[in-house]
Amino acid sequence: MRELGLSADESKLMRGFRYLTEKPVLVLLNVGERDVAREAELIEAVRSRYQHAATLVDALSAKIEMEIGELPGEEAAVFLADLGLAEPSQDRLIGLAYRLLGRITFFTSVSDELHAWPIADGSTALDGAAAIHSDLARGFIRAETVTYEDLIALGTLAEARRHGKLRSEGKTYRVRDGDVIEILFKV
Repeated sequence: MRELGLSADESKLMRGFRYLTEKPVLVLLNVGERDVAREAELIEAVRSRYQHAATLVDALSAKIEMEIGELPGEEAAVFLADLGLAEPSQDRLIGLAYRLLGRITFFTSVSDELHAWPIADGSTALDGAAAIHSDLARGFIRAETVTYEDLIALGTLAEARRHGKLRSEGKTYRVRDGDVIEILFKV
């Protein structure tokens, strides 16, 4: 079903049947510690056999992941660096799953709390507002937007505004993965 290239209307008609061959596929290879250095080679060998649409192939070492999970933060970072790994496989796995499912995450900030909202990739600011609450979408005025990285670097939305990193966006703004958005709306 993934290979058929159905139109949006055809996909909508087929949605209720839930065909297994319609679902995206993530192939994960469990490699040993000695094979971590050959990960790319092993992935490519398997990927060549899985050329289907909506299919991703990656590798991880379950043993290493288990060991990382038992270590405190600083020790885990040193352990990863010693193995030549940029991030834990868990983080990479989450990113792959999001990519396969066509999802992104945007954030909202309330006081000192950051809330994550998953939405479909390609969603607008209005769609993001609706994901939070239908009232926000109905009364949408604009979205004040800053990247997560800029907000962390500058500390506050006020500082982001002062440095020109906070942008005002309209209903049709396409939300990007990692945006921090404050929805302004009328009641």
